[in-house]
Amino acid sequence: MKNTIPNRKVICDVLMEHAKEDKDIMVLCSDSRGSASLTPFFESFPEQAVEVGIAEQDLVGIAAGLAKAGMKPYAASPASFITTRSYEQCKVDCAYSDTNVKLIGISGGVSYGALGMSHHSAQDIAAMSAIPNMRVYLPSDRHQTRHLMEALLKDEKCAYIRTGRNPVEDVYTEENCPFEMNHATVLTEGTDAAIIACGEMVRPALDAAALLEEKGIHATVLDMYCVKPLDEAAVIKAAQNAKAVITVEEHSPFGGLGSMVAQVVSANCPKKVVNIALPDAPVVTGTSGEVFEYYGMTGEGIAKKVLEAIG
Repeated sequence: MKNTIPNRKVICDVLMEHAKEDKDIMVLCSDSRGSASLTPFFESFPEQAVEVGIAEQDLVGIAAGLAKAGMKPYAASPASFITTRSYEQCKVDCAYSDTNVKLIGISGGVSYGALGMSHHSAQDIAAMSAIPNMRVYLPSDRHQTRHLMEALLKDEKCAYIRTGRNPVEDVYTEENCPFEMNHATVLTEGTDAAIIACGEMVRPALDAAALLEEKGIHATVLDMYCVKPLDEAAVIKAAQNAKAVITVEEHSPFGGLGSMVAQVVSANCPKKVVNIALPDAPVVTGTSGEVFEYYGMTGEGIAKKVLEAIG
């Protein structure tokens, strides 16, 4: 059955479940509660919700202040804005000040489709990962999103969580969703290629492995939901056992997952690394699915790149 539940709704569900008992949980939005699927939280817990309006710097600054007062703030805004308009606040008020702020970037990547480059976030992985003390997570489906949110509720460090706008096909099931904080999940194992993906690209990577298997090509697939801290041990193990490493991300080709993986592989077990990403240009107009199809960021497109990489 096709999944109809976006990851952003799961975030709201988890926060609502815990807010009943934990009155320190606060949710802040920048005129984006509908887009973030957080309207139910605002309606159910008005005293634990803050609407800042279209003022992303204030959103992050207020969240940091609440954290210093002992609260547990979750600040949600479109990924394209929270990681650019409020970058200084993310760097100084959250990371440098070591505050317990969870920054939720909604509608990440090219989720906003035809709204174009102004609303796309293809630089956020690089930008947020470059901030010392900032963790960066891109859950791959609704089940992993739940596990990640449950884990983040238990710690007191700042983090950036990017989710897409639309429902994504399940990678896991409710009964089978292995999760270890800050460790990649091995979805398949093979010795011909290693495919390392994050966020919405994990499902196509898994589809690519299935297509390759039909051709007798065995690929390891890593769900690297924890882009920072990167699970270097998992990267090294996968690379050592493969002829080539292919990374897949809904992001610019610079400074993201591909760049990080290439650094680790080149320093520890030099192998060919191919990065499948969005182009260094404004992307074509279309829905997420149409954009991914155009740039070969589908199961078929990834499988083709793998075959080229391993020769």
